[in-house]
Amino acid sequence: MAKAMDYEAQQRLNVTFLPYPTPGHMNPMIDAARLFARHGVNVTIIATPANALTFQNAIDTDFTHGYHIRTKLLPFPAAQVGLPEGLENIKDGTSLELLSRIRRGISMLKGHIELLFQDLHPDCIVSDMCYPWTVESAAELGIPRIFFYSSSYLADCATHSIMRHRPHERLVSDTDKFTIPDFPHRIEMTPLQLANWQRVREQVSYYFEEMFESERRSYGALYNSFHELESEYEQLHERIVGIKSWSIGPVSAWANKDDGQKINKEHKDELPKEPEWLTWLNTEQNDSVIYVNFGSLTRLHHAQLVELAHGLENSGHTFIWVIRKKDGNEKDNSFLQEFEDKMKESKKGFIIWNWAPQKLILNHPAIGGIVSHCGWNSLLESLSAGLPVITWPMFAEQFYNERLVVDVLKVGVPVGAKENKFWAFSDKDDMVGRKEIAEAVLQLLEKEEGREMRMRARKLSGASKKTIEKGGHSYNNLIQLIDELKSLKISKATEKTNINI
Repeated sequence: MAKAMDYEAQQRLNVTFLPYPTPGHMNPMIDAARLFARHGVNVTIIATPANALTFQNAIDTDFTHGYHIRTKLLPFPAAQVGLPEGLENIKDGTSLELLSRIRRGISMLKGHIELLFQDLHPDCIVSDMCYPWTVESAAELGIPRIFFYSSSYLADCATHSIMRHRPHERLVSDTDKFTIPDFPHRIEMTPLQLANWQRVREQVSYYFEEMFESERRSYGALYNSFHELESEYEQLHERIVGIKSWSIGPVSAWANKDDGQKINKEHKDELPKEPEWLTWLNTEQNDSVIYVNFGSLTRLHHAQLVELAHGLENSGHTFIWVIRKKDGNEKDNSFLQEFEDKMKESKKGFIIWNWAPQKLILNHPAIGGIVSHCGWNSLLESLSAGLPVITWPMFAEQFYNERLVVDVLKVGVPVGAKENKFWAFSDKDDMVGRKEIAEAVLQLLEKEEGREMRMRARKLSGASKKTIEKGGHSYNNLIQLIDELKSLKISKATEKTNINI
């Protein structure tokens, strides 16, 4: 019996996951790692202590259910980069100075991670895109490196295409339009909507170019997307990037599928008091409320907050708005406090401070659409809930995601964001006005095209549920990838045995 168990342990596939510490990257990778464990893989996740705290409960629960999954902790060099203990995630960077220190701390972990790879003896490394050096680490160990991309196929294909052809450099003005080369759809953008590293050749461009080049040199790529959402861009990816890819999304819905009924039951049976937002939402008509959330990294300046508040109010439609309180920013907080009081009195809007149970809200029948920064996780959650989107991209690849939602899937209304700018560099020139915001809400909730978008979004919602069921595209892709990695492990062990003989 013991020998059989030893043999089984030896044959079990060992996969090490290396997430990048920012919610948009880390959360989907943790869910992907949990899915691997649920399908018989021995999973190790490398993380620093404060980051591990955010997902450790889920890992412990999976472990108690008999899955082979664990977290391997590496201390974060907080003191060496002048940070207080516990500041280890990009979302904690509330200033450029803090951000650069956190990034420096992350980069200092490289040597420790490489030593850990050697100790863990993985059969495969699944690495976030932000660690391009893991291609060499995997090559030295003689194992495959899987590139984990935490956004859409379209965004990745667009990045590779623009890096290769540089169509924006032929234009006279930054506001002129170019068409993305090689694409199955006509996608037009302006140079201003590109991330700065792509638009302007600068020192930091090398870091990003190396990151995307590392994808081409990987064994394959793993995507938190699904076939029915981006089938044409799955195919284009193989032609443009030249490697295999597996879409296994939406990973959050899949990894937490079994929790849904439990959460709803606990919500109804065990909570002594219904949350205030839910009581308010229960009084609203179906498809009538707009949900507003800009994710964990976006910070709007005061003048933009004022425009957004007036735009929502002027639309005449009810809304739920999630806002992060800014420490010590009295001007923002006093305006928002007054606005919140006014909305409470009129029952026209509800503000949730700092954090909201997004999936529960999105799946409430009263919600008719979402105002989103086009972060990939938020878009997937919105479409999984069957909701159309008012698109308000801010930075990084979010403008590409907007084009997918608006031009390809036709489930989005653009609010008119013009420039790709990280929040720390934004100013009043980049502002979206209250008139545009109100018009976008009206278009989504009152016009015929808004109703058509909702119908298309609901079809995608059905597809997102089917794809993760047994026999669905995402389900089959995960099984195929695990089987392929197992075959590689066996053939490698056979080669080794033959050499020794």
